[in-house]
Amino acid sequence: MNNPAEKPEIYQYVGTRSIRPDGVDKVTGRARFGADYFLPNMVHGRVLRSDHAHARIVSINTEKATALAGVVAVVTGADFPDIPRTMIHLGEQQADIRDIAENVMARDKVLYHGHAVAAVAATSLEIAEQALALIEVVYEPLPVVMDLDTAQADDATLLHSDQVTMTMTGPVENAQPSNVAMYMPLPKGDVTQGFEQADVVIENSFQTATVHQGYVEPHATLVDAQVGGKTRIWTSTQGPFLFRTQIAGALAMSVSELQVIPTEIGGGFGGKLSIYLEPVAVILSRACSRPVKMVMSREEVLRASGPASASRIWVKVGAKSDGTLVAAQAKLEFEAGGFKGSPMVPAVMTMFASYNIEHVLLEGYDVVVNKPKASAYRAPGAPQAAFAAESVIDELALKLGMDPIDLRLKNAVDGGDLAVYGPPFEAIGLKQALQAVKAHPWYGQPLAENQGRGVALGFWFNVGMQSSATVRLNEDGAVTVVTGSPDIGGSRASMALFAAEELGVPPDRIEALVGDTESIGYCDTTGGSRTTYATGMAVVEAARDAVQELRRRAALTWELPLEQVAWQQGRAVDLTAANDPLPLAELTANAGQTGGPIAGSAELNAQGVGPGFGVHLCDVEVDQETGATKILRYLAVQDVGKAIHPSYVEGQLQGGAVQGIGLALNEEYLYTDEGVLDNPGFLDYRIPVASDVPMIETHLVEVPHPAHPYGVRGVGETPIVPPMATIANAISHVIGKRVTRLPASPPRLLALIDQ
Repeated sequence: MNNPAEKPEIYQYVGTRSIRPDGVDKVTGRARFGADYFLPNMVHGRVLRSDHAHARIVSINTEKATALAGVVAVVTGADFPDIPRTMIHLGEQQADIRDIAENVMARDKVLYHGHAVAAVAATSLEIAEQALALIEVVYEPLPVVMDLDTAQADDATLLHSDQVTMTMTGPVENAQPSNVAMYMPLPKGDVTQGFEQADVVIENSFQTATVHQGYVEPHATLVDAQVGGKTRIWTSTQGPFLFRTQIAGALAMSVSELQVIPTEIGGGFGGKLSIYLEPVAVILSRACSRPVKMVMSREEVLRASGPASASRIWVKVGAKSDGTLVAAQAKLEFEAGGFKGSPMVPAVMTMFASYNIEHVLLEGYDVVVNKPKASAYRAPGAPQAAFAAESVIDELALKLGMDPIDLRLKNAVDGGDLAVYGPPFEAIGLKQALQAVKAHPWYGQPLAENQGRGVALGFWFNVGMQSSATVRLNEDGAVTVVTGSPDIGGSRASMALFAAEELGVPPDRIEALVGDTESIGYCDTTGGSRTTYATGMAVVEAARDAVQELRRRAALTWELPLEQVAWQQGRAVDLTAANDPLPLAELTANAGQTGGPIAGSAELNAQGVGPGFGVHLCDVEVDQETGATKILRYLAVQDVGKAIHPSYVEGQLQGGAVQGIGLALNEEYLYTDEGVLDNPGFLDYRIPVASDVPMIETHLVEVPHPAHPYGVRGVGETPIVPPMATIANAISHVIGKRVTRLPASPPRLLALIDQ
């Protein structure tokens, strides 16, 4: 790969704001989302969900439902294969395939309000709903475990009698059955010695709520399980290959028996990395020998798909009187939901990764409770960790009388420094981002009464992993790019721009498509901020492979050695100057006479992924009589490596900030004492609307990442990391009390003010 330092600073197409390729289809309604797919002879599937948060299933009687006219199939957990406990690789993470299978359909127990216990397929949705009401389920209620304290009490009711606390190397010493699924320590130096060196020590505890990703499109799938043929699955997913692996594992199938076709996706943010309906639809389709379509209601999405974990984090930081951080310690407890697997590990890894601290001890706990199994939500775990860490850093700046940016600049990591979790950082722009915030006109503006200003920074390590791409050249010189990465943030535009730059073809002559599991080589999920980095790298390599073939065809035409032919501005150039340049369209038009179709391909496992750092600034106004908070202005600054399509990058920063505003001020799951979700809809689960947010200003810092041919580093997840801390710090400055629990909804904030 070329080093970006060897590339010109100004590209012809990369870095331009090309027209988004999916825009017309989406505004005209032509784009086909999960619920838009139909097949002949199709029937409708619906799921019966538990109204208990924790109970043993004594019996399920489906006779009346089966007898209802129009019902073609009824299934329960007994119709699913018994899957042994096996840890499987799912991209950057591992998961227990038995947990995945039992989350899809309960077997002996239900573990949260909304857990699937049975499903029906019928000729209409109305009949399917009638059939659900006829299924008789007898439960034996069990004590409900809804919070971290109850789950970890000495006499706690166990969700899983065979679960013991694991570490990265095996069970903890003297392991006993426990609701604590995993313990992860991350030590560096000697934290006791570090605190002995400190002149100032700040410690506090912080809590965040269970929250949902809030994607607009619900989960939807259409399955055609053909007898003696491949099972085809159309579904809204962030990763068709990831879904194929999970579905095959949950149903004891081979991946080669499945074809997963990603539909247009109406939002995911990590929430569409997990399977819910797909295996159920496969079993139903097999049972009735007809295609089965299933779509969740909004209530089902909130009750039964993976939210982000609630958390409790105790943190302690020590510093010298000049602001040098010398020690940091934290205990991070994350709710996993009914099955193990919260984002505790990335929370531990990211919590203090932005700072040079000699002595650190971070301890993470993954705890099961009677809530839906947690799923990823944009930089999973990092926003909660940043809320705790950056709040204490803010307290430290107040205690030392230091400017909060100056304190962070003094301790910020730079190129060559080691991350707290191990590897060294290469070229990074954290300090440039901090300086950009301090230099911004807002930073020094005076504030009125009841107004406050907050600042915080955030980090996400990003991932690379496996990607495949093909670049095909049509006879008329147009180009088709195919990858296996669903587009959830503008990746089709970025892929087209990469190909345009390499081939010298305008972006409007390039069509970027998302392939299914049969039409493109293996591609890891769209997640982990990896797509523009890793899949983009595959597109660059595939385009270069095509350019090599174009040069070879020109050399053949001119009867020249290959090394005497260059590719410049979309044309083959004879370096001897004996022949006029050959445009790409002329080479493709004559491809049949020079060897056949021209294409390029690439398959790779991207390494050396670039970490992302962001710094946010926010001004708020708090009505101290009602507890209502208004966001006055918001600035998001981030080192993006190289903005391939600046408009999309700015949109990522703005979108992350808006979601962070929701997490900071309003969003949370509200449960009854019995574990029943009390706000399963967007009327009561309140995500931000246009009137809640100002125009969010963005500033892009571009420090090219040396491992990528265009200097790319992931940008999609970092923007959601700082907002909770940024806003909490701003509110704390207004009310003179530290906000330690989010969301800071009006009733909760008013109670804090009135304490």
